[in-house]
Amino acid sequence: MGVYVIKMPDIGEGIAEVELVEWHVKEGDSVVEDQVLADVMTEKATVQVPSPVHGKVLALGGRVGEIMSVGSALIRLEVEGPGNVADEGDVAPAESSGMPATSSAADNDASGASVKAAQPEDASSKASQESASPVSSATSGGVEVSVPPARSQASSTGRRSRPLASPAVRRRALEEGLDLRAVPGTGPVGQITHEDLDRWLQQGGALPAATAGTGQSGMLLARREGVEEIPVIGLRRRIAQKMQESKRHIPHFTYVEEIDVTELETLRQKLNARWGEERGKLTILPLLARAMVLALREFPQMNARYDDDKGVVLRYAPVHLGVAAQTDAGLMVPVLRHAESQDIWGVAREVRRLAEAVRNGSAQRDELSGSTITLTSLGALGGIVNTPVINYPEVAIVGVNRVVERPVVLNGAVVVRKMMNLSSSFDHRVVDGMHAAEFIQSIRAYLECPSMLFVE
Repeated sequence: MGVYVIKMPDIGEGIAEVELVEWHVKEGDSVVEDQVLADVMTEKATVQVPSPVHGKVLALGGRVGEIMSVGSALIRLEVEGPGNVADEGDVAPAESSGMPATSSAADNDASGASVKAAQPEDASSKASQESASPVSSATSGGVEVSVPPARSQASSTGRRSRPLASPAVRRRALEEGLDLRAVPGTGPVGQITHEDLDRWLQQGGALPAATAGTGQSGMLLARREGVEEIPVIGLRRRIAQKMQESKRHIPHFTYVEEIDVTELETLRQKLNARWGEERGKLTILPLLARAMVLALREFPQMNARYDDDKGVVLRYAPVHLGVAAQTDAGLMVPVLRHAESQDIWGVAREVRRLAEAVRNGSAQRDELSGSTITLTSLGALGGIVNTPVINYPEVAIVGVNRVVERPVVLNGAVVVRKMMNLSSSFDHRVVDGMHAAEFIQSIRAYLECPSMLFVE
């Protein structure tokens, strides 16, 4: 038997450090080739590190939430044959002995680890699954998550704290109301497959019913105690850092304007009735994006980034529009590149594609960075007004509130109109209040006379 050390892989783009956000194995587990061992996160994306060999886990090289150097020892496996390092005798657990933070070039060349694009998972919802192993939405400020260590072996009762399953299997189990911890896995090292789910459903498996005492009203009345400590790591930490960075550097001011979108909504419904089946249904978002692109021709200072270190403003000719998207893992901002070159249906298709990519974890790094201005919306939950946080280092963000019907005075008569507020924030270091107001008024003019959206 030998020892095989898997090093933290070089993810590229000059990245020297990554954050360890999840272990999928623990000491003593048996692993097979291509089994995912850990999730790590860079500034732009989460990737999975699979095993290049079969073996048994001897020691983990870091704790969840730890920042690790590229090339440092990630995990040690016991393998058949000589392994890739000299015999070092008994290998102590990472908690007691501490694994080396760096390694020689020869060891690094021998690691053979590869990376795969990972699907972010919500850390806070899984933290409660394992109290013995602490782990570690909608303003803007996108970033590019973390759960307890995985338990791939079933316990004596047939239930596991962290079952081994692919993202597709987990998503299907969630949709069908299945508790994966109760499903016996027949794949490698107990991995749960789609066939296992089919078998469990045929047996009538489902989530266990909640039990608790009820009061006279029939409400669940159960006294609760304790405090759950959830480390802020992974994507949640990236979001926190981004928000803090934005508020620390940028003196925000928010401008709110009321928009009459009655005509815009009428036009949208007509466009959908005429071309919806052929070109795809339009939401209000592509029309807003088009209005922003047109308004930026008059106010190019909004399509910019402020370089604090150099003290210069970088104005961009192309409009790389960040579109804030809420995912199960947290807020992310995929980038619609060259929005100025696309019509409303092209914008709609690209927004749908990017939103799906960030939700299923397939978004590429260059799709999550490089925006020059951001559009954020809470959809039906948009409220009346909000104060969006600027996506640092940009200088402006346009926030969309919900559309409501209410009485307004129009041409001396009280009529019902569809109204919507735009709540937008600006960097007061480089954007004056008057220019911010004029920019939003320009967007308003396009939205209230939507035929102008199609005039160059």
